[in-house]
Amino acid sequence: MSNMLDRFRAAQAGSIAHLRRLAEEGQLPAPWNFSEINARPGFAAALRAAGAPAVIAEYKRASPSRGVINLDLTPADVARMYAENGAACFSVLTEAAHFQGDLRFLTQMAFAGRPMLRKDFLLDPLQVVETAATPASALLLIMRMLGGAGAVREMLDACRLYGLEAVCEVFDEADLEVARAAGAEIIQVNNRDLDTLATDLGVSRRLATRKGEGELWISASGLDAPEQLAEMADLGFDAVLIGTSLMCQADPGAALKKLASVAKTRSTR
Repeated sequence: MSNMLDRFRAAQAGSIAHLRRLAEEGQLPAPWNFSEINARPGFAAALRAAGAPAVIAEYKRASPSRGVINLDLTPADVARMYAENGAACFSVLTEAAHFQGDLRFLTQMAFAGRPMLRKDFLLDPLQVVETAATPASALLLIMRMLGGAGAVREMLDACRLYGLEAVCEVFDEADLEVARAAGAEIIQVNNRDLDTLATDLGVSRRLATRKGEGELWISASGLDAPEQLAEMADLGFDAVLIGTSLMCQADPGAALKKLASVAKTRSTR
């Protein structure tokens, strides 16, 4: 595991300990009540319906690679911008220590009606229960943080129990094998080297040849130009996740509109 992933893992210890205390006391939060917004919207279904390359637009306030990115826009501001400018789904950073995220952001963005991915470093099935108590539709599972297919399968089983979808993130072929052995259905290829923090679209280009029938694939990190989105779609990726290149703009919605126009053109061919 990379030093960066070790740091992310360590930052989860307090949250997991808190959830375990709640579990012992029978005080875990109940699943989100969708009576006001009908149902937990389908994440993969929304991406497939949008057509390749569907855009997952991310609300991201800060990151280890960039430091502070944008603290001026609220989650609601960005949700409105993204919904009006072509986002098929949202990705929402909820990790506090390194990304200045907050679980409450999911609730604050739910009004826009887009399926939301909880993007965090989740290690324990109790964090799946915690996610189910929000309006998120999906959560991120990083293969190399979970210690093998058995641990991933345990998290996937918890997701199915609570009606959540799992985005299984891989960095290389070994990660992909773990994801498949665990029964992953959504594969996200991360183009960022978590030790150097550099991005290389060559990772997506290489792994795209391994895409399996019926799998939904997402390319993430380092994407900031329409021609890159078009290339990812040509390689077989169903969707792209874009965060920093949108959030570093004064108007993330306008930046998304330029990129999403590619997705709209391709999906109508």
